[in-house]
Formats: sequence, structure tokens, C-alpha cells
Amino acid sequence: MPAVCVVDDARSIRKSVANLLKSAGYEPVCFESGDLFLASPWRQRAACVLLDLWMPGMHGQDVLAVLRASGDSVPVICMSAHASETMIGQALAGGAVQLLKKPFTADALIEALANILKERP
Repeated sequence: MPAVCVVDDARSIRKSVANLLKSAGYEPVCFESGDLFLASPWRQRAACVLLDLWMPGMHGQDVLAVLRASGDSVPVICMSAHASETMIGQALAGGAVQLLKKPFTADALIEALANILKERP
């Protein structure tokens, strides 16, 4: 069962995404901040990271920059309710593989994960 890290400051988002991931056969591991995720051993074990762009403290783009600067190539799907075209471009240029605009459908998330994970060795 592939582990998918969910990094979002909104408890309700973490809970609903975790339930969806479980029902689709993934192992969700949730974090309320980028700092907690980066300090966790799950950072090295995740098959994919679902990362909110707008969080207090360390924003998602900062987390993504730390991952890429350290050579970590884990696929990152960014999520945001406030994504402008500029933000989307910055996230993709920074190494995100996709950006989902909140609210997204369960099908959109599961399809994105399936497509990304089938490309991983």
C-alpha cells in the first residue's frame, strides 16, 4: 500500500483526503505543517506528497523548494483554493507534478495519483 503524505493546515481537508486515500487503497500520513512533514521520516518513504500551497509559517512552495534543493524527487501534487496562473506556473517550475484547485473531486485526486504513481519505478 503506497504511502501518500498529506500536508495541509486545515484539519477538515486532512481528514477528508485521508479517508478518500484509505478507501482507494493508499496509506495516508497527515501533517498540519510543512515543518512537521520535513522533519518526519515519512519524507523519505512517501510515494507521493499532497501539499497545500497556502499554510501559516512555511508555505507549500517553500516546502517544495527544500525537497528539490535536497535532491528529493518524490512526486508532489500541490493543492490550493487560491491558485492564480502565476502560482500554478511557479509550483510547476519549482518541481510540482500537478496542481489541484480546491475543491477538487475525489475522482480528480485518485486519477492524478494513479497516473503519477504508475510512472514511478
